[in-house]
Amino acid sequence: MFNRRVFLPACWIGLSAGLTFSLLGCTKTPAAAPQGKGGQLKGQAVPVAVIKAESRDLPVYLNGLGAVEAFNTVVIKSRLDGQLVQVPIKEGQQVSKGQLLAVIDPRPYEVALAQAVANLNKDLANLKDANTNLVRFQALYKEGVIAKQQLDTQDSLVGQLTGTIGVDQAQIDNAKLNLVYTRVTAPVSGRVGLRQIDVGNMVHASDPNGMLVVTQLQPIAATFTLAEDNLQTVSQHMHTATLQVDAYSRDDQTKLASGTLLTIDNQIDATTGTGKLKAVFPNLDQSLWPNQFVNIHLLLEVHQNVTVLPAAAIQRGPQGSYVFVVKPDKTVDMRVVTTGLSVGSVTAIDSGLSPGETVVTDGQDKLQAGAKVDIRSGPGANSGGGGNPAGGKKGGADATQKSPQGTDHKKP
Repeated sequence: MFNRRVFLPACWIGLSAGLTFSLLGCTKTPAAAPQGKGGQLKGQAVPVAVIKAESRDLPVYLNGLGAVEAFNTVVIKSRLDGQLVQVPIKEGQQVSKGQLLAVIDPRPYEVALAQAVANLNKDLANLKDANTNLVRFQALYKEGVIAKQQLDTQDSLVGQLTGTIGVDQAQIDNAKLNLVYTRVTAPVSGRVGLRQIDVGNMVHASDPNGMLVVTQLQPIAATFTLAEDNLQTVSQHMHTATLQVDAYSRDDQTKLASGTLLTIDNQIDATTGTGKLKAVFPNLDQSLWPNQFVNIHLLLEVHQNVTVLPAAAIQRGPQGSYVFVVKPDKTVDMRVVTTGLSVGSVTAIDSGLSPGETVVTDGQDKLQAGAKVDIRSGPGANSGGGGNPAGGKKGGADATQKSPQGTDHKKP
């Protein structure tokens, strides 16, 4: 006889077991594929950007912060008192040395000159009369008509009048000089600033403020600072050649002017450990203005025919610096290199690499020796290998040299 109590549990057990085996069969994970370094599938080419190492001249720059200052700044003041009657120049005008800037009323000084001339003529007449009497007295003294004392008195009068003539002549010269001072001229060539006083006002030699300011902008100077450790090297290079100096904008991206190093200050600032230097710029286009902040790039020297690479291509490891070199079969070789001078984003390779070899610049984190690569094209990549590794901004940057311990220090 059929036992219902035994049949139902058996059915539930069989149904559960079948369902479990079905689920296990559906969710079984396939065996993982072999992977290489960085999660890259073994045997699959790694996409990379490359560039060819090239040989070129590498300039060494020393950078400093500086400020532009006028080569000459002259506050134009009056040398005498009088009314300002004429200002024949305009504000902001470029003037030449000796050009007329202002005229002070000359009439009082013309009158003083005429008076000095009249005094001279009067004293000349007196001197003539005294000389005539002196000749007469000398003859009378020889005849014994007059005493020696009378002759000596007349001789002293002639000498006194001669001295008076000298005073009169000096007064005339002074009056003529005052007339010259009524015409104020530019002592240097430069640009006229804003006028400080208007026509019709009285000016005085004792006025604290001038009538206007003339600033020489061509040439113009810039003072900047460098670390005291660099001053000795700069001084040595100054004795062998004229050092070029470039002035860059506040953001250090735009070159404003080129000039030459003029001199090094005669002392070091003990509080900052820096020395002050002065450079001169022709400033023909007037791109530099007094008190303007600039970044100064001092060209110290140029290393000839140096093998260079972008700094992004150089990796660091336990054995030192290395790069991944792409071989003709599109595999890479890990090459240990010795780095040298760094300028901006460019690093010199002293040994371990030859010009023309193709080096990986991006994608190194997925590479190992012998890995296949897929050279991609696009921004930052150079599949042809002929790109310019000097990716930094024009003008270079601080020059650094790798020390044996791997730390950077200023060169030289």
